[in-house]
Amino acid sequence: MNWRLWVPLFAFALFIGLAAYQLTQPRDDFVESRMVGQELPYFDLPPAMDGAEGVANVDFADGKPRLLNIWASWCLPCIAEAPHLEALKEQGAEIVGVAIRDRPEDVARFLAQHGNPYVRIGRDDLSEVQLAIGSSGVPETFVIDGKGVIRYQHIGDIRESDVPVLLQRLAEARQ
Repeated sequence: MNWRLWVPLFAFALFIGLAAYQLTQPRDDFVESRMVGQELPYFDLPPAMDGAEGVANVDFADGKPRLLNIWASWCLPCIAEAPHLEALKEQGAEIVGVAIRDRPEDVARFLAQHGNPYVRIGRDDLSEVQLAIGSSGVPETFVIDGKGVIRYQHIGDIRESDVPVLLQRLAEARQ
């Protein structure tokens, strides 16, 4: 019997075995940023709406840790996280927002409806800052230390159980 006849069958069995193994592994839908532990890249965003201040990377290098929240008025999970951002603000967290691909009137309407926890809000029309810091979507929140270094990434909307975690990460960023 010729062994070469069995090679394709063994290759196919190996492929099926590898595929079955991969199907049993837990799926991770989140893309973590490679920028955690790195300084924020250069950016200088205009205000997202009238009456707001824009955002630049140098705003994060004044010795005070902050949260950087990537969001959009058209994002449904951003509505769900709005009360938890307010809770963070009430507990002393300074939050800087970056509105992704948004119009000033939509940003203003969203904040009027759901509250404004932000000290500054920049407009990122082309998602350049979002991509530069390794954000995979909206909403997403980063803890930035007082030197402008990304210390922690929270992927997805902030929920009630995430508030103490983010406050703890902010406290750690002060050290």
